[in-house]
Amino acid sequence: MSQAETDVDVVARLTAVHERIAAAAAKHDRDPATIHLVAISKTKPAAMVERALGTGQRDFGENYLQDALAKIEALAKAEPAPRWHFVGDIQSNKTRDIAAHFDWTHAIDRFKIARRLSEQRPAALAPINACIQVNIDDETSKSGVAPDAVEALADRIAELDNVRLRGLMTIPAHTEDFAAQRRPFAALREIRERLNAAGHALDTLSMGMSADLEAAIAEGATHIRIGTAIFGARGQ
Repeated sequence: MSQAETDVDVVARLTAVHERIAAAAAKHDRDPATIHLVAISKTKPAAMVERALGTGQRDFGENYLQDALAKIEALAKAEPAPRWHFVGDIQSNKTRDIAAHFDWTHAIDRFKIARRLSEQRPAALAPINACIQVNIDDETSKSGVAPDAVEALADRIAELDNVRLRGLMTIPAHTEDFAAQRRPFAALREIRERLNAAGHALDTLSMGMSADLEAAIAEGATHIRIGTAIFGARGQ
């Protein structure tokens, strides 16, 4: 671990993020117990994850598979055990390792990937929890399913034995305007409501990061993905 990484006070940063979540929950009449913090630990060493574990943080997000697998192995005997979330794009050659080592995936955008995860999930493990990534702002630079294609994909994933479809994820276009931040999150919430009205039972909205978590909480986020505000910028 570099000196810069050693100097990042993970405990204090986690405390500050929990205070932001609690304040936003109180302001928008949310129960903070329904808002789960996923600490995005990509590029950070296992020692920093272990430090966060010591505070009671359980959920950690990774999107670089080989780096993640090394951390998962290093922390295999940690108590309490981390819950690992894969939050990056999923290529076909990654599905076997993701199916074997992760509790969640937040970025399914093709049925082929969901099917492979189901087929490759070890029999000893519970079905992997999954979110469909929705390209809510139709940005060409981002992955995800178009909003009008979500229901058809959800219907197919729901038939798989070893994938448990939990909800939806999005990464909206950046803006610092609070009202503008809320709009794509509200749109994602409305898609989930339509899916549930059609017979699904989705309980998850994975949305909100360091710069817009308050807007996400206002619109019903259940999983907030925070990296920089906890572990520092890349290189720290």
